[in-house]
Amino acid sequence: MTVAEDIPMIDDEQPGDDGQVHLRLYVAGQTPKSLAAIANLKRLCEEHLAGRYTIEVVDLQVTPQLAAGDQIVAVPTLIRRLPPPLRRVIGDLSNAERVLVGLDMRPRLSTP
Repeated sequence: MTVAEDIPMIDDEQPGDDGQVHLRLYVAGQTPKSLAAIANLKRLCEEHLAGRYTIEVVDLQVTPQLAAGDQIVAVPTLIRRLPPPLRRVIGDLSNAERVLVGLDMRPRLSTP
C-alpha cells in the first residue's frame, strides 16, 4: 500500500473558482505521524468540506524535489493551495480547530 493510494491527484493549473478546496499534504514515508496526518485530514475534510475538496499527498521520500517548490521545512505539512491565499499547517492535524483556523476555513474566536 502506498501513502497516496485512493487519494485523487490534482492538477496545479486548475482554478479554484468553483468553491473547491485543494489541499496538498507533504509527508515523509509511512510513519505513524504521517499516517495519522492523512487519516486526520480525510476525517476533517469529510466533516467540514464534504464534496468540495481534493487532497494530494506528496511523499518526500519518493519525490523530495517537490519540497523546494512549497518551501517545506517540516513534515507533515498541509498546504491549502486553493482558494488563495496559500495557507499551511504543520503537524499531525489532530487538533481540528487549529487546522481549520490555520487554513482560514473557520473564523478565529475573538479575544475579549
